[in-house]
Amino acid sequence: MSAGPDSTHISSLGKGDSLHQQVLASFPLCDMTEGDLTQNPQLCKLLATLAQHVDQTGLTVPLKTELDKVEQKLQSQRRQWLRSEGLHKGLQEMIQDHCIRKHHATVPPDQNMFYETMEKSLLVSQCIRQLDPSSTTNQDQPAILGLDPQQVMELMPSEKNVQRMKQGLPRELEKHLKKKCLSLLAYCQPECESESDGLKNSKLSHLSTQLDKEKKRAESLKETCRENAVLLQRQTQLYLSELIKCIQLLQTLILDHRLRIQTDLDRKKLDYFEGKCELVLQKIKTEMVEIQLDTYTVDSISAHRKIRGKLDSELKACQGEKQSIELKLASFEILGKEFEALAEEYCRLRQEIEMKNWALKEFTQYNDK
Repeated sequence: MSAGPDSTHISSLGKGDSLHQQVLASFPLCDMTEGDLTQNPQLCKLLATLAQHVDQTGLTVPLKTELDKVEQKLQSQRRQWLRSEGLHKGLQEMIQDHCIRKHHATVPPDQNMFYETMEKSLLVSQCIRQLDPSSTTNQDQPAILGLDPQQVMELMPSEKNVQRMKQGLPRELEKHLKKKCLSLLAYCQPECESESDGLKNSKLSHLSTQLDKEKKRAESLKETCRENAVLLQRQTQLYLSELIKCIQLLQTLILDHRLRIQTDLDRKKLDYFEGKCELVLQKIKTEMVEIQLDTYTVDSISAHRKIRGKLDSELKACQGEKQSIELKLASFEILGKEFEALAEEYCRLRQEIEMKNWALKEFTQYNDK
């Protein structure tokens, strides 16, 4: 198959720089990268062929030519409108300045007449333009308040005053515009306040060039700010995506580390709980022994108290018996052999009492311990 004109154009387009780079340069508004064109070679060929029919904005060549002509015509009409609008604003400012001066100082009659004539002329012209829109539109509109332009023209000042005003208007307008230019120059270059009038006039001739440079500089800064904003947005998105990846990686590392050390943690917890259980069991055993000892001590004390009470009662009985025997011995002392028998009985009872006193003493000492 023979090569067509499109293939010839594509081959010539790829000379010098790579085809991908030239396609990206031909369509700067498309959000594409060289990698996208590499992955889609057919799309790259299509865009390379399309580049000879459209410009960077996507318009065809005939449409772009027609659009440029319309844009030039629009700019011309816009300049005319701005010129007339600027002149109208300047005349209104002159009238306002005259009103302010009139309130603060005495104004000569001829100057006062000049500004009154100019103000009335502007008002009548504006009213006529509102009543007769045929100069700006092709449609007929109803009259406002039943007035027509001829009726409003009757309010114009006299022809003599109007002619006199027109003769002095260029000079007064030039003074006003020069005053505004000097104010603008003082704002742009504050150091020129102390300079001579000749040097100021010389700088005024270059003021428009300086303002154009400042305007271009401001537009360039705006464009740079927009580009930086787009770049910042892309970098923020890239940063957030990388941050999400780092967070996911960190979560994976934490999970793996937790799974690895979970066995050691469980073993340590088990050892801890085993030791704690042993301490608790040891403490319970100690408390049980103390309770048993306390129970044994209480039982021993109660038993000893019972024994002591029994010995006390027996001791008292022996003492009573001793006293009765002593009385008998005293009454039968005069007896012979019968007295000896009583004396032996007395010795026996005394020994028994001594034995019981010894037992009671030993029991008392044991309780005190």
